[in-house]
Amino acid sequence: MNVAERCFIDTNITVYLLSNDPDKAAHAEYLLAARPCISVQVLNEFISVCTRKLGFNRVAAHENARALMTNCEVVPVTAATVERAMLLGERYCLSHWDALILASAQLAGCGVLYSEDMQDGMQFDGLSICNPFGSKPA
Repeated sequence: MNVAERCFIDTNITVYLLSNDPDKAAHAEYLLAARPCISVQVLNEFISVCTRKLGFNRVAAHENARALMTNCEVVPVTAATVERAMLLGERYCLSHWDALILASAQLAGCGVLYSEDMQDGMQFDGLSICNPFGSKPA
């Protein structure tokens, strides 16, 4: 796993920072140490998961989201991002939300997207998908 190149992390990776699974939490922390890119979409999904699935109150969810904003480069979701997502979704038959993550990563100039939700090794116009839980960090 080469985190030296510009990378983007999907929401599921951010949620594993809070995991009771020490291996997944360690992988997520390793990726976060590289100061990856995330999008505003990832932040919103993270807050939603914290409050709806993990039982955090808003204050705790927001505190964790602020920590992400401090440790990651946050990229906006713009009309151009949505336009690219629509094209990617049509071209590759992706859900809009997955396509939006891909579009955000591409527009941020990332070479790799770390995600557990998409197929490991897939290539999308120069962007590689990597499931960081498939192997130990280097």
